[in-house]
Amino acid sequence: MDESQARKLIVEIGKLLYDRNYVVAYDGNVSIRLDGNTVLATPTMTSKGRMTEDCLALTDIDGKPLNDKKASSELAMHLLIYKMRPDINAVCHAHPPYGTAFAVAGLAIDKPILSEVVLTLGCVPLTEYGTPSTNELTEAMKPFVPHHNALLMANHGAVAYGEDIWQAYDRLETLEHTAKIATLAKALGGANELPADSISKLVEIREKAGFLRSNARCQACGYLHEADIACDLDVSYPSSNGGGQRKISFTREELIDLLSQAAKLG
Repeated sequence: MDESQARKLIVEIGKLLYDRNYVVAYDGNVSIRLDGNTVLATPTMTSKGRMTEDCLALTDIDGKPLNDKKASSELAMHLLIYKMRPDINAVCHAHPPYGTAFAVAGLAIDKPILSEVVLTLGCVPLTEYGTPSTNELTEAMKPFVPHHNALLMANHGAVAYGEDIWQAYDRLETLEHTAKIATLAKALGGANELPADSISKLVEIREKAGFLRSNARCQACGYLHEADIACDLDVSYPSSNGGGQRKISFTREELIDLLSQAAKLG
């Protein structure tokens, strides 16, 4: 991609993230792979809503600076994704409220409740906690990056990636919208999951349409296993009670408070 165009796009996406309340203050980071060895990324300690085209950092694929701007301290997350996924050319990391709420609660977005999400995103696993800006974070991501296009990071936030910057942003937006719907459905008594045969049909449709490739069948969450779709990835979700998926429940007062907060967030 042309560097000038990429600069404009990153600034535009940064403002969207800020305006949608997916980031505050200096939160989040965005990058675009310009070619096989060059990455344009958001700078450290800069609001994504107040970036300018000339403040962006340029590095090589190993993170070596190629201009006088300092890239985000979490650039290693982006570089890991680029190295593991040759098809990926853009990454968006943010702290969207509902998706991040799942992450801090120790929950993956892994229930087949929306056909559109099965078609375009698949399930979003929860990685183990790793200290931001260290290799703990990237090591926790490694088992999931090849098979998923968005991740939740325990007690941290969310990251989504795509063939271009708009696909990466759209996947992050879908993640957040799904987390919000799942939260509200829980408050209303629980969501009805799609039956296994319907999931099989949706997976077939999404592969024919090119939404997701066949490698996305290998899902850590397990709902595709129930649809009798082969998978050879063996990972489990972390939780505070020693692994596996967690169940959460609310009192009536907590549900009322949750709905009130949801209404305020819009």
